[in-house]
Amino acid sequence: MDFNSYIRDIKDFPEPGVVFKDITPLLKDVNALNAAAEALFQMTKNHKVDKVVGVDSRGFIFAPMLALKHQAGFVPVRKVGKLPYKTVSQSYDLEYGTDTLEIHLDAIKQGEKVLVHDDVLATGGTAKAVCKLVEQLGGEVVQCNFLVHLGFLPGAEQLKGFEITSLLTY
Repeated sequence: MDFNSYIRDIKDFPEPGVVFKDITPLLKDVNALNAAAEALFQMTKNHKVDKVVGVDSRGFIFAPMLALKHQAGFVPVRKVGKLPYKTVSQSYDLEYGTDTLEIHLDAIKQGEKVLVHDDVLATGGTAKAVCKLVEQLGGEVVQCNFLVHLGFLPGAEQLKGFEITSLLTY
């Protein structure tokens, strides 16, 4: 399937000069959605996976699907204050400032194999922070999996030492 035909470019969003990769055309087409979920799973199926971590918020779309296919648990990583139980947090740099992500303290057990999924790999700060959270809880990141990788940005450099896969690369 030509997944590129389901990704729409939105110029000057969220700010002037940015070309946003809109995945909603892919999500609204049941055949494309199913094919993308299966293709993402095929990239991960050679790994033992105990938990799939999805990154707030678009990582929540495919991560639960991957968790089901792996017969693994799903773990959300959210922005500060969104999780109801005790959390650990990790801050990371943005272009102008910092942000922080949280995960439940009991979400991952020592030695569990963890697949990290997000919709887009861009500058890599978010994914790197998520990997640090997983490791802080004693998990082992077996792969960082993305729907889209913006290869012209330095995201892969931030994730050196981790296996990275993506369905599409621009």
